[in-house]
Amino acid sequence: MKWLLGTLALLVVGLVFQLNLLVYAMYVLLGVLWLSRFFTRTWTEKVVVDRHCPAEIFEIGERTEVTVEVTNQGSLTIPWLIIEDSLPREAMEQMPQRIRVEGGRLDLVRLPPGGTESLNYQVTFLRRGYYQLGPLLLETGDVFGLHRRFRVAGEPHFALVLPKVVPLQGYNLASRRPLGEIRVVHRLFEDPTRLAGVRPYQQGDPLNRIHWRATARTGQIHSRIYETSRVAGATFLLDFHAPSYPGAAGANSAELAIIALVSLANAVFLMGQQIGLISNGQDAAERIRVEGWRAEFTTRNAARRRAAAQTTDRLQPVRVETRKGSEKLGEILETLARLELADGLEFSAMLAAVVSQIPRDATVVPVLREVTPATAIALGTLVRRGFLVTAVVVAVEREPVPDWAQPPEWAGLLLGQGIDFRLVNSEESVMNLCAEAIVR
Repeated sequence: MKWLLGTLALLVVGLVFQLNLLVYAMYVLLGVLWLSRFFTRTWTEKVVVDRHCPAEIFEIGERTEVTVEVTNQGSLTIPWLIIEDSLPREAMEQMPQRIRVEGGRLDLVRLPPGGTESLNYQVTFLRRGYYQLGPLLLETGDVFGLHRRFRVAGEPHFALVLPKVVPLQGYNLASRRPLGEIRVVHRLFEDPTRLAGVRPYQQGDPLNRIHWRATARTGQIHSRIYETSRVAGATFLLDFHAPSYPGAAGANSAELAIIALVSLANAVFLMGQQIGLISNGQDAAERIRVEGWRAEFTTRNAARRRAAAQTTDRLQPVRVETRKGSEKLGEILETLARLELADGLEFSAMLAAVVSQIPRDATVVPVLREVTPATAIALGTLVRRGFLVTAVVVAVEREPVPDWAQPPEWAGLLLGQGIDFRLVNSEESVMNLCAEAIVR
């Protein structure tokens, strides 16, 4: 644009003062500028990008190879082309790193008609998350350097890294209530559609319970036994409100909260019980679907800013319905892998919005970084409505065994509401969650 404005200004000066040589030179320069713009636009539109990544779901510590192929499908040679594959910068710069990159993802190439160049690099995933690999940033221009064009090409690949699951020490699979007793406030009926077995007839059994085939076979009256309609399990409430996790310690606490939750969910799942999840965090996949990305840019910095992930407020809870099923643990793992901190919804507001969706026959397990009066009151309301609540308070900087003679403020808030809780400050303390005594 500066070259064009300068050329037009000199052309006007040459026409006013009748400087024929200057006018001729400016006409030539305008022609060169037009040809440069035309060729660079043609070059960039003829570039096709293909991305290859062998998988979509990874474990922490797993490594994958990314190959990006750039092909010139035009009939003109591209004299120079800068190709750079974009990766989430904050994931590489954060300490500790979330991903580690080896190999070159930036190159300067020359592409003849039909020519292909490749970028090959390796990514090691060090923490759980939902990582965007790509898109590819393209930069080219004319041979004089008068005009440059930038473009983002090729759809990105999204890598889902599942959170770490640690085994719980002292966890007894024979125990039907690893997180505490379930308080029954309503009469629980048997499910007549689910036959559990037969037993000898007992006085008072109604006639519709008599198992006539077993009676005829044994010569003694037998009655049917039905499975109870009550099922145990846990509904996990994860506080992922960004102000609750400030600074570097907050980031570590957020990861520890995920580990604690998924480890408990795995233990309950192994017992065949129902599990569910509700959180005020934001789903990275949903955020990316809403934001999207543009195809062309005027500057390289604008392309990088647009390709980088951006955070948005969240006003609707992320929810995995509490049910039994072989797919439930995988659903929770994938949801937690994509979960990000959000500013939109405080924990107490989230609890008020979803309380009607929490089943009464499962333990409510809030996983918290901070316990505020509003949070304690909201959980206390659940207790008074007949829910069993066992809180998990997560913080890496807190002592594993506080001085209960003078309990900290957050503990006093929970104790005042009659809420059981446990404190975890490391992966080792997560492993001992079910072995430690619950403070009552």
